[in-house]
Amino acid sequence: MRPRRDDESFVDVIDVLLRDGAILRADVIVSVADIPLLGIKLTAAIAGMETMNEYGIFEEWDTTRRLAGISRRQNDDREQNGEFDELTELGIGSTHDGVEESDESEN
Repeated sequence: MRPRRDDESFVDVIDVLLRDGAILRADVIVSVADIPLLGIKLTAAIAGMETMNEYGIFEEWDTTRRLAGISRRQNDDREQNGEFDELTELGIGSTHDGVEESDESEN
């Protein structure tokens, strides 16, 4: 039997990785003359973000990103509804283009 290249099997592997995930762990100890000098512990999790969140991995990152998205949407809604127009009229958030030099020197 000869090895064959099957594109469907690659898609199946990606599907399983995204749906179920995989955790790879490696412990490496570097020693010279039976004296351990360096220890390395590696852990890698490979999965789709939904699966990662189910297992509590990247939970803080996901919460932060979702809150940032909500904040952006709320700011966009305010801009569309004209809530920032009042603040601009009061001079909040505007530049100092209209300020004359004599006004700046008095302060």
